[in-house]
Amino acid sequence: MSTTAEPSATGVVAAGAVNALKVYGEGDTEVRALDDVTVNFARGRFTAIMGPSGSGKSTLMHCLAGLDRLSSGRVFIGDTFLDDLNDAKLTELRRDKVGFVFQAFNLIPTLTASENITLPMDLAGRKADPAWMDQIIGIVGLADRLSHRPSELSGGQQQRVAVARALASQPEIVFADEPTGNLDSRSGQEVLGFMRYAVSDLGQTIVMVTHDPNAAAYADRVIFLADGKIVDQMDDPTAERVIDSMKRLGS
Repeated sequence: MSTTAEPSATGVVAAGAVNALKVYGEGDTEVRALDDVTVNFARGRFTAIMGPSGSGKSTLMHCLAGLDRLSSGRVFIGDTFLDDLNDAKLTELRRDKVGFVFQAFNLIPTLTASENITLPMDLAGRKADPAWMDQIIGIVGLADRLSHRPSELSGGQQQRVAVARALASQPEIVFADEPTGNLDSRSGQEVLGFMRYAVSDLGQTIVMVTHDPNAAAYADRVIFLADGKIVDQMDDPTAERVIDSMKRLGS
């Protein structure tokens, strides 16, 4: 398997990093969370990022998504380099072009499922496309739960709301950080199935950090990190092949 992490054959890049370096601390306490990482993520593809604890996978995703800034190097979404943006423009880009799915759901407890789904667009002063919203709500199976608040929903249902929220604004890319980490296996499979459908049938681009080989098997491609570097990649992964690669990395 190649370790160069070249973009997939679709030819159109949704996001990426060039010579990305992220350093925490200095001198004897310096830690290179990302160490000269160059990687592209193809549009309309589902990519999983994996690696041992401390490998830099969450740091890479956070920097790609504009939630953290690099020490040096560049990251981009579409044709926009994030390091060229001030904080206000970066916030605007995250709101308008990026969807997020987190392990902890991050729903607003006082809002209904419907209000949580449309919240990013409401904050941006934009109206949701009704046909697209109907499609997304149908995909995640929430039509009969839209008036419920998070406390009235199961964990799996809450994460489905979070996935619908991430997709509702038709973002350029969705970043998912351990999206099934708080779910039982059945709910996790449902959420991953929705995400897989969003890529295969709706043309969405998803980048997911996960430690779960079964989750990674839903992706088109897996990138493996260790010690802040990309050390391997795999197209058309299966859980078994991912487990074998993780064993070689010492996970």
